[in-house]
Amino acid sequence: MKLTSLALAAGIAALSASTVFAEDTIKIGVPVGLSGANSVVAPSVVQSSELAVDEINAAGGILGKKVELVVADDGSGAVGAQKAFDSLIFDKGVNVLISMETSAARNAALPIVTRGKVPYIYTSFYEGHSCNKWMYVNAWVPEQLSSALVDYLAQEKQAKTFFLIGSDYAFGRGVLDYTKKYIEKTGGKVVGEEYLPMDGSDWTAIISALRSANPDALISCTAGGAPNVSLGKQLKSAGVNIPYGNMAVDEGTAKDMGSAAAGMYVSGSYMTSIDNPENKKFLADMKAKFGDELKTPNDLSVPQYDGIYAYKAAVEKAGSTDPKAVIKALGEISVTGPRGTIKMDPVSRHAPLTMYLAQVQDDGSLKVLKTFENVSEGKQCSFK
Repeated sequence: MKLTSLALAAGIAALSASTVFAEDTIKIGVPVGLSGANSVVAPSVVQSSELAVDEINAAGGILGKKVELVVADDGSGAVGAQKAFDSLIFDKGVNVLISMETSAARNAALPIVTRGKVPYIYTSFYEGHSCNKWMYVNAWVPEQLSSALVDYLAQEKQAKTFFLIGSDYAFGRGVLDYTKKYIEKTGGKVVGEEYLPMDGSDWTAIISALRSANPDALISCTAGGAPNVSLGKQLKSAGVNIPYGNMAVDEGTAKDMGSAAAGMYVSGSYMTSIDNPENKKFLADMKAKFGDELKTPNDLSVPQYDGIYAYKAAVEKAGSTDPKAVIKALGEISVTGPRGTIKMDPVSRHAPLTMYLAQVQDDGSLKVLKTFENVSEGKQCSFK
């Protein structure tokens, strides 16, 4: 009897010291550009995913099931995305896909998502109007970004003429097309518009065209990561010194760019300087987990963190991981995280967001200049 009691006590102690899960697991697939254009920002996305999963598992998982992260390299492009999504859905058997990607990767992968009937939370800012019955988006679209940046350059920097530079694919062209229309609608003029292939790195000819056009301000929208670095450094080397709004640089990349990013104007739904309890805790927990290896949290990695918690809330509301039930629940739940409270709309499949306009400082940090509360995503999708 004494031995039985001791064994029971030991068992209780073991249970209290570790989380006990049901036998099966919930697999979250993260297709992301570990190579290619997004390789500069992908590590921060993986880190925020790891923190979210660790926190959720420490709190008992989702419906008592352990959460497993399955990361796949999509190469930042269409072909790689098709392979990554196919593997995650049909070989790895993931329950959900949550990640930021290039628009080329997303567009190539959506038919596979439809065939696999797996919920997909897209966590990357992009050109907007991508709609799929299995997809929700919790990041910004041009309707939430362009007005803030263009209005600031026009009103505060007296810019009347603009030059646009982008990566030659859906994101770069889509965002700048909306921006051009907004500039013209508000009385400005676009005096030049140039694009470089997504994997291009020599901006010499485009910078020459920029000089010839002699605009009041420059706005760029590249594939992010590596293209931002090469463009920023070449602009600095060429002595280009006009107000510059970058619509695709994340805070981590801005820091990596050093002096090449100083003075640049950026806008987004997340800045590390956001002053709320959730963001302070998130930053402290990220630092505690990753230490000196921490990549700067940014407007690509934080929506990823929010997206994982949105999936958790949807599964718990649905009471299962059934894909159709989860998709329905995603339009009903809200999540409060580092960016504040985010609720994706069941009709537009996107979310109203608080947006920030900031300027990159000499040390790469962002100084917030203006805050815009609850900015509408506009007419994106029309699901019922």
